[in-house]
Amino acid sequence: MATRNNWTREELILAFNLYCKLPYGQFNNRNSEVKILADLIERTPGAVAYKLVNFVSLDPKQKLLGRKGATNIGKLDKEIFQEFTENFDELFYESEELLLLKIEEQKTIDIERLIDENKKGEYKIRETKVRVNQDYFRTIVMSNYANGCGITGISIPELLVASHIKPWSKDEKNRLNPSNGICLSATFDKAFDKGLITINSDFQVLFSSKLKKYLKEDFYKNEFARFENLRMALPIKFLPNEDFLKYHSDAIFLG
Repeated sequence: MATRNNWTREELILAFNLYCKLPYGQFNNRNSEVKILADLIERTPGAVAYKLVNFVSLDPKQKLLGRKGATNIGKLDKEIFQEFTENFDELFYESEELLLLKIEEQKTIDIERLIDENKKGEYKIRETKVRVNQDYFRTIVMSNYANGCGITGISIPELLVASHIKPWSKDEKNRLNPSNGICLSATFDKAFDKGLITINSDFQVLFSSKLKKYLKEDFYKNEFARFENLRMALPIKFLPNEDFLKYHSDAIFLG
C-alpha cells in the first residue's frame, strides 16, 4: 500500500461517513469497518482511525463532553466538517454514492478477511441503489445514543424511535443530520412529536400543561412523572442542535 500524506476531499468525505456510523469508542485500527475503509481508499487502518479522532476535535460541542480528539487538524479537514455542518444531507448522500463507487471499483478486496470472526455477517456492503432515507437516520441516531432512549434509558431496539427534533418536512437539509435526532422510546417519541414534551437548551425535559392534565392518572404517575425536568442523557457524539431544540420549543411544544 502506497504511503501518502495529503488526504483528498473524497477520502475525507468517506471518513466522515464512517465517523457518523461508528460509536465513539470504536475509532481504532482494530475495528473491522475501519479496516474496510482503509483498503477502499488505500490507507492504513491507523491513518483512518486517526482521521476519525480528528473530527472529534473539530466539534466545539464535544468539549462539553470532555473530549479533545487529535491536535493535528488540516485545513481540508475543517472545510469538510463545515460542509457537513451546513448541509449534512447533501454531503452524506454524496458520501454514500462515493462509497458504493469505491466498492464497485475494488471488487477484488477480500471483505471477509477484514472482518473479525465474531462480527461476520454484521457488516453488509450496500451493492444496491443508494437509499438515503430514515433507515440511515435511525442507524446514526441509535449509534449516537448507544442504543438507548435519551430520557428513559430503555434499550430494547423494538421500542426505540429515532425522533426528529425539527420535523422531516420542515428542513430538507437536515433530515439525516444526527444533531437533529434524539433516540426515544415509542411513548416519548409520540409525546415529543405531538408537543406534549420538549427539551430545552440545558437538555431538560419539559412537560406541557396539556400533558399535566393527566397527572392524577396512574399511567402518568408511572410512566411520565419522574422524568419531568430531568436532564436527558447526552449522546456520545452529536449533541442536539440548539437551533433545532428552539424550533421544537417554539413551533411544536404546546407550552
